[in-house]
Amino acid sequence: MITIPVLTFVMATLDHFDIISSWLKEPHVQEFWDNSPDHRDDILKFMNGRTEPSTYCDGLYTYWIALHDGVPYALIMTLEEKPEYDIGDLKKAHLSKTGHTYTLDYMIGNKNFVGKGLGASTLSTFVDFFYTHVDPKAHTFFIDPDETNPRARHVYEKAGFHHVGDFIMQGDGSHAGRKSHLLIKKVNR
Repeated sequence: MITIPVLTFVMATLDHFDIISSWLKEPHVQEFWDNSPDHRDDILKFMNGRTEPSTYCDGLYTYWIALHDGVPYALIMTLEEKPEYDIGDLKKAHLSKTGHTYTLDYMIGNKNFVGKGLGASTLSTFVDFFYTHVDPKAHTFFIDPDETNPRARHVYEKAGFHHVGDFIMQGDGSHAGRKSHLLIKKVNR
């Protein structure tokens, strides 16, 4: 008998704060993930209902926990991209013309799930979940791994994202000024 794991997604809440904090201390996370105090503060402000302004990306991110058969193992961030944002020409050229565009950031935090082949299936399942249950107008998804992370790019391509170009990361995150790949996935409805 083959068992198929159930992948589910929930918005991050204060109940997840200790889990996320422990993930952010993991060496495999710190290598490519923004671990700045401002980012940690933004996660907490999101969990508290965004009652205070955030200095991290203007408080625009939404945080999701991915669960594998009920066990939290990954964090996914979503941000709706809009033409009026300062996102650079490459991203502006690929914004959806028929729906909404979202940038995703993704990490497997639970070290027991690293290297288990869950990356591509998690992202594919999340995209389906997002446009089915969160925003039916979601049409285009961006993901932008650092150029020094070829493993992430490979996983994202397995999940159906396609490389459209490279750019220098802007903003106030820890990867600002670094070269990143822009990969996109369009939802076919």
